[in-house]
Amino acid sequence: CLHTIQQKRAVTVFDYDGPDDLPRDTGREAGAAEDLPTCLLCVCLIGSVYCEDVSPEMTSVPALPKETAYLYARYNKITKITSKDFAETATLRTIDLTGNLISEIEEGAFSKLHQLEELTLADNKLTKLPVLPASLVSFNANGNQLKTKGVKSTAFKKLTKVEYIYLANNDLEAVPQLPESLRIVHLQNNKILSINDETFCKGNNTHYIRYNMEEIRMDGNPVMLAQHPTSYMCLRVLPVGLYK
Repeated sequence: CLHTIQQKRAVTVFDYDGPDDLPRDTGREAGAAEDLPTCLLCVCLIGSVYCEDVSPEMTSVPALPKETAYLYARYNKITKITSKDFAETATLRTIDLTGNLISEIEEGAFSKLHQLEELTLADNKLTKLPVLPASLVSFNANGNQLKTKGVKSTAFKKLTKVEYIYLANNDLEAVPQLPESLRIVHLQNNKILSINDETFCKGNNTHYIRYNMEEIRMDGNPVMLAQHPTSYMCLRVLPVGLYK
């Protein structure tokens, strides 16, 4: 199991033959995570890198072996994702950066990740979203500080494969456009004030049924769903939220 693997921390990808192979002093504080090879700090298995709650503190995305498909770097002190962090790792399928201090993601940070299916940025400090990969199946940004002006209404429009979007516990005042492929969307505990005939349905098509949608969480928002009955007439299940 993963717990056992983490305890052993014995599997590495690279061989270091001597002191000349280790990173040289760059002027940073001795012992900083950035000064050590990734696979000495983390557990590196074939295709997977586990960097969870690393000591010394990890404040940036670590350099990854080029064939990495799964990155788990949860509960560290990463503050920013740059456009270079994943530029050489096009094989990534899963990125989980839960519980860091990320407040900025540079545009183009995910532009090379055409195989990325799962992106988890929960419990960070984001106020806006960058362009997301069209290949995503699951996107999780629960527990950030996302505001409507930082999430374009069309942010998810091109995500034609996405089935799960989690945006709970943010500061959103409106619901972004939701792709037809979506099965579950969590928007609870935001500041959403209203919805309309186009939020979940197609207002000009009374025969339209949204077959894929299985769950919509709107609880913890000020919007009174009972005042907008035509907004969810196309759904097979009612949104969870305030009705009276």
